[in-house]
Amino acid sequence: MAESLNHEAAKPNPALEPLSVLVGRWTTVGTHPLVPGTTFHGRTSFDWLEGGAFLIMHSEVDEPQIPSAIAIFGSDDATGKCTMLYFDERGVSRHYEVSLRDNVLKWWRDAPEFSQRFTGTIAADGRTIVGRGELSRDGATWEGDLALTYTRER
Repeated sequence: MAESLNHEAAKPNPALEPLSVLVGRWTTVGTHPLVPGTTFHGRTSFDWLEGGAFLIMHSEVDEPQIPSAIAIFGSDDATGKCTMLYFDERGVSRHYEVSLRDNVLKWWRDAPEFSQRFTGTIAADGRTIVGRGELSRDGATWEGDLALTYTRER
């Protein structure tokens, strides 16, 4: 294992500060079209990585058809955009753009034959997020995907 260094860049990234509302542990309840009629439960955590230079998300769901995943959020100061790099237990790796404005969290990717978008509304008290994912196989027609409600544990 690599030795951890006390690096000067391990400090808060101001572009990610709006995402601080996500930091903590969440329980999740959701549905997915792949498992119709099934309500599943899971957990998601958001934690600062490297002193706040990045934000990391870990998620798992108690439903074998929904993969556990890790995502790292970062930013590009030249474009002003926030992004998320996603990886799951199937070996699927994806890149999403991210925004958080007026208590609405969004991430999306436009890819040939499989675009995705997720919109989550954060309650005013910061204790719940109601989210809905969608996917498009042709870039024009959107259908339901993963729907999740997050409830803050702590």
